[in-house]
Amino acid sequence: MAAGECPADLLYHPSHDWVRIEGDTATFGVTWYAQDLLGEVVFWDGPEPGAKLVAGRPYAELESVKAISDVVAALSGEVVEVNKLLTAEPALVNTAPYGDGWLVRVRLTDPDERAELLDAAAYEALVG
Repeated sequence: MAAGECPADLLYHPSHDWVRIEGDTATFGVTWYAQDLLGEVVFWDGPEPGAKLVAGRPYAELESVKAISDVVAALSGEVVEVNKLLTAEPALVNTAPYGDGWLVRVRLTDPDERAELLDAAAYEALVG
């Protein structure tokens, strides 16, 4: 995959977050575009398992050499897993945003919210 490409199997939130839905669970991360704007990520402050996320609201922070940025929940649900790799290697968000740089896994509480998300083509059109 070339830098900046969006995997077609994911859905995207306009705030530059991606979602991989598998049954009633979704994995969240930030897009290549978002990590590129952030610069080198040096710290990840994620939620605890059990935290309730609300679509469109911040749930965590990513700190980069440029700024501290809120991460917005693409869908509502309960955090079931937090990517522990990011504690020691927050730069995985930069080097593998669609792979090992994922942020959280969430048990969805309102699967119908996915209708509000963008497919890869629509997201690529948004970021131009």
